[in-house]
Amino acid sequence: MQSLLQLFSVSLRQRLAALPSQIVQDLQEIRVREQRPLEIGWGRQYSFVSQSGGLTNDPAEAYRPNREDCAALLEMLTQHSLYTFEEELRRGFITVAGGHRIGLAGRTVLEQGKVRLLKDISSFNIRVAKEHKGCGNQILPYVTDATGQGSILHTLIVSPPQQGKTTLIRDLARIISRGPVNGSGLSLRRGYKVGIVDERSEIAACVRGVPRFELGPRTDVLDGCPKAEGMMMMIRSMSPELLIVDEIGRPEDAAAIHEAIHAGITVMATAHGLNYDDISRRPVLKELLHDQVFKRIVVLSNQSSIGALEGIYDGQGRRLNTSIKGSHALTVAVDQERTMITRSVQPSGSTLC
Repeated sequence: MQSLLQLFSVSLRQRLAALPSQIVQDLQEIRVREQRPLEIGWGRQYSFVSQSGGLTNDPAEAYRPNREDCAALLEMLTQHSLYTFEEELRRGFITVAGGHRIGLAGRTVLEQGKVRLLKDISSFNIRVAKEHKGCGNQILPYVTDATGQGSILHTLIVSPPQQGKTTLIRDLARIISRGPVNGSGLSLRRGYKVGIVDERSEIAACVRGVPRFELGPRTDVLDGCPKAEGMMMMIRSMSPELLIVDEIGRPEDAAAIHEAIHAGITVMATAHGLNYDDISRRPVLKELLHDQVFKRIVVLSNQSSIGALEGIYDGQGRRLNTSIKGSHALTVAVDQERTMITRSVQPSGSTLC
């Protein structure tokens, strides 16, 4: 939080620093809107920040950032050089040290019908990145080969925004790179070479190319590179065994994933979506699901705590957990899968993949 506070003007910094420590610990969003109430989000709650730094549900009592507050924030985000951050301004977000992502809104400048950059920026959505080591442990048994080979399965992690998919995939990278990991269910037999294409600088939070989050001893990161191009670069240059990308959804992403799999590389990706039915209706993801590219689809819930499990599906879209919620559902699903595979494995030792 201290690194984030340095981005704000003195008036904003003082009010945010006065927030209760428990709320600061659970902070997820800070929304700064010029001449409108200062708002924060923590846990599953939202509230305005008052003039004194307390919380209020009444917008009339909230502190309203002025033009100087917003201008100072933008200057800090762009390191006093808007020109240097022209690409980020075109995309509508900037990622700062620590992996914190700041969404921007204002007046768009068009060029040949496409957004060239943002001007008169008056809204900022600071999304607070957090590292939760161990959150991937309950998922690991499910995304490893249930026949006991210990290999990683092609996996898609799905959730609405801010439900923990980036945090989860970051921790899985750390666990799989480190290896071996023992826990409930199956375990890895060794550590894997992991390649992360971090287009938005959120997974690794690189500063000058060096990750600030712990990603394991065998992990390489390509920072700030478009996913499709980055996956091909990683395959050619770093020979990863597991390739990790965040927030897929474009046709070029799907083509690159197919290329990686044909090259014998396991892919683990995330995507925005409410549930399995939602992603199965989206053109690019629908194609990947139809081709059974992913052997596991893990859907996180938006109805309870961040990172809670909504459903687990195999490559054919069959749900492997039914009425059981939470981490226990993973154990049940793994047991179901192990039983199903044990019954179907031939003497030759063929695996699920």
